[in-house]
Amino acid sequence: MTSTSGEGRRRPVGAHRAVEARTPVQRVALAVAVVFVVVGVLGFVPGLTTSYDALALAGPESEALLLGLFQVSILHNVVHLLFGVVGWALSRTAPGARAFLVGGGIVYLVLTVYGWLVDRDSAANFVPLNAADDWLHLALGVGLTALGLLLPPHRRRSTVRGATNTPRG
Repeated sequence: MTSTSGEGRRRPVGAHRAVEARTPVQRVALAVAVVFVVVGVLGFVPGLTTSYDALALAGPESEALLLGLFQVSILHNVVHLLFGVVGWALSRTAPGARAFLVGGGIVYLVLTVYGWLVDRDSAANFVPLNAADDWLHLALGVGLTALGLLLPPHRRRSTVRGATNTPRG
């Protein structure tokens, strides 16, 4: 069964919503991307970010703490925003969503090791990172990588009356 869209194109009934057409890996990648955009914005909100007056461009001299726990700077917040925007764009396709999750997971694992090795008071701690960030980055690295590798790249087939949620081609 098909219907006609506003532009006159024929499409399967139920295909009117892009969210329904997303694969599991795409939906999760989009959700992760949205969370990162929100976190990036929250890093600029006084009150949610304690010591907001000590928010610096970058480096260990930024003493601002998101939720009173995670050390942030302007650079750190912008990186969260950019990571979210990239994820949003890559979530448009299943291979892009998988690359975002696995690639982002690997980046966070590398960032974890970097956080463990860097002198907290040195200029090398430019992001900046604290112990809470390190543990969060470890969890994100493992979680994002696992999600990217384990989530199915295709929609499940429905067995109801022979219907299918996957396009035939």
